[in-house]
Amino acid sequence: MFTRPLAGVASALYVTVLVGGLYFAVAGLAHGPAWRLTCFVVGLLALLVVERIDRGTVPGLVARALLIHAVAAADGSGLARILFLLVPFAVYLTLGRRAGSLTALAYGSVLVLWTLTRPTDREAVGDLVMFLVGLVLAVAMAAVAVTADAQRARAERLLDEVAALAAADERNRVARDIHDSLGHHLTAIAIQLEKATAYRTRDADVAARAVSDAHGSAREALAEVRRSVSALRADPLSLRTRLAALAARLRTASMSVTSAVSGEEGLGGAEVRDAVYRVAQEGLTNAVRHAGARRVTVTVHFDPDAPRAGGVEVVVADDGIGLPESLDRVSGFGLAGMRERVAALGGTLVLDGPPGRGTTLTARFPAAAEARVPAR
Repeated sequence: MFTRPLAGVASALYVTVLVGGLYFAVAGLAHGPAWRLTCFVVGLLALLVVERIDRGTVPGLVARALLIHAVAAADGSGLARILFLLVPFAVYLTLGRRAGSLTALAYGSVLVLWTLTRPTDREAVGDLVMFLVGLVLAVAMAAVAVTADAQRARAERLLDEVAALAAADERNRVARDIHDSLGHHLTAIAIQLEKATAYRTRDADVAARAVSDAHGSAREALAEVRRSVSALRADPLSLRTRLAALAARLRTASMSVTSAVSGEEGLGGAEVRDAVYRVAQEGLTNAVRHAGARRVTVTVHFDPDAPRAGGVEVVVADDGIGLPESLDRVSGFGLAGMRERVAALGGTLVLDGPPGRGTTLTARFPAAAEARVPAR
């Protein structure tokens, strides 16, 4: 179990302790050999790197804990002790409530035992009280973050259920419409054909009019079927609504996720709109898992005047770490599946991400999937 909504808090603490420790050293308020200051600075920079690249793994958790203890040991200002609060916080997010609570209890117990060796030291007692309050707040913040993740996951499941129910309800409505309207037209056709058969030898004009009426009813029935099939293919929710919900599910306090749709959605057709959503979904998922980004944007533009190969464009961009040089630009990060989906609709997919300068995923589709299919 892991979530990154409060990762910015840890980074802010590292920077604060780093600046404070350097100030103490420059002002001559901290004493000790130069190598201790060097270890202090290097340890905090390493913590910032771990905070940026780790995604809640146990090795990352161990690295955090070891680095925090090393920084505290090398610190000459005493400011680094606040970083101990981040250990139970990270344990809670990575391993769950029980492990996080036990870690907080262990740290609190060690400090209580240490304070008991100097019960009359007012500063030690004050530090104990403040540290215990900090432990409680750290565990509470982690619990809130985990709860928010659980609620976000539940909201995602509910949204999927709502979409499924909406689609089922629409299909039931269309089925009733088909039964009522098509049944009416078929009954009318049967009556007109029986009438034509009955008057075929007695009155040719009446028989001809009956056949003509039957043809008209058949054309109306065919039109009704086409309208019903078109309604069945329609999206239960608009692309704009689906993308906004997707962005809301992935947005955190430390990562902004926004979406924007411009132009007329109907231009793309149902297949293209679904492919656009899947590309955006995969791009956002990759950004959350791998990019270490603070900001991710999804923009979709429907342009009726664009060339046929670019009538619909979706761009997923982030300000993260870019793409590693070793990444397979053809199939890495799930690109193979995305390329197949886009190519099936006559579109193109481009991934660009210079190291350290973010990543941009761009997909372009024809104005409608049907535009690729020759008329028969």
